[in-house]
Amino acid sequence: MPNDGAEPASVEYPTSRALLGFAPVRNLLGSSVATSAGVMLQATILGKQVYDITGRELDIGLLGLAEFLPAALLVLVTGSVADRFNRRIIGTLAIAAELVCALVLGFYALGEPTAVWPLFVVAVLFGAARAFSAPAIRSIPPMVAPDGTLPRLIALYSATWTAAAIVGPALGGFLYAADPALAYFVAAGLMGCGVLQLARIRFLREPEPPGPDDKVTLHSAFEGLRFIRRTPILLAAISLDLFAVLFGGAVALLPAIAEDRLGVGDVAYGWLRAAPGIGAAVMALILASKPVTRRVGRTLLVVVGIFGVATVLLGVTTSYLIAFVSLVILAGADMISVYIRGTLVPLVTPDDKRGRVMAVENVFIGASNELGAFESGVAAQAFGTQTAVIGGGVATLGVVALYSFFFPALRRVDRFEELDPDR
Repeated sequence: MPNDGAEPASVEYPTSRALLGFAPVRNLLGSSVATSAGVMLQATILGKQVYDITGRELDIGLLGLAEFLPAALLVLVTGSVADRFNRRIIGTLAIAAELVCALVLGFYALGEPTAVWPLFVVAVLFGAARAFSAPAIRSIPPMVAPDGTLPRLIALYSATWTAAAIVGPALGGFLYAADPALAYFVAAGLMGCGVLQLARIRFLREPEPPGPDDKVTLHSAFEGLRFIRRTPILLAAISLDLFAVLFGGAVALLPAIAEDRLGVGDVAYGWLRAAPGIGAAVMALILASKPVTRRVGRTLLVVVGIFGVATVLLGVTTSYLIAFVSLVILAGADMISVYIRGTLVPLVTPDDKRGRVMAVENVFIGASNELGAFESGVAAQAFGTQTAVIGGGVATLGVVALYSFFFPALRRVDRFEELDPDR
């Protein structure tokens, strides 16, 4: 029978299906599916709408920059908030703020806008809300995972994101073709479902409350950054993702690729945007049933290299089918990278520092995604979309080669268990 309390008692969870019988896990995963689907849906139509209004790749890049800057500027605040206050409450309030942003975009779209600056303003506000939600919510899995199940829960958690990455963009293509405002309102509804699920989570283990003398200072706020810097494997894993996806951020250019290189419409664009979700979902299902257990470091480097090769292929082709397959492959490789990093970070990070470390990691991830979108947009505007995509893939391969040489400790990691300080 499913366990609806916060205590798993003596129940064992040898399979993913058994783990889903634990209510806090189900609520966390349900919230992730709904929220991520709403966010992906909104991202799909927002990028398309900006490009349709201006026709400039640079504006796609500026949109990514607008979403990234709040996470970077607020990193010292958001991590400390996640470590000092109830992470469920912080996450719930932040997603509610994201919902409000989606509603504002929907009402603005009702007037068939011709100006993009209001879209950028809302993107900044949305980025600020994400800056608070990410470290709080991404610190929750270790608080609800029964003993010994964190790697499997991370695989399931990643699978929810990938499911959302299929549903959101694919739905976005159809809804955008019908009415952009409707698409934003559906995104808001999905985020609302995520808020309700997140509010129901009960923690299996609570973090130690801050002591009476444990005050928020500039020194304590920087602890997440210091911890990453003095933990070489953690620094390598997080920064590898930063530089690889920063240079290989071709997905942000899909509105331009779909229209200018592939010559397809809104619905086909929506499916093209959903292709990474399909690849990631297939890989997440594989990881949920057969997690990576050996040669973790080498596997991480290899899959990032595959990501780079698939990016080059995307830049070379003018075939819709080959572009679709390239996106599936690069996302599948990226999912393995996300899974490895997502398991490694909470394993080596003490709970009292986890929010601050996750906030710093969120900036790294944001830099690789949103700032990567900015880099890709600038490069495409300057050199053309094809050159930007191919060059990004080649640069990713160069990053892998450098990390293989300069971070031998990462390359030599065999099992996750050897990184767990409690073992």
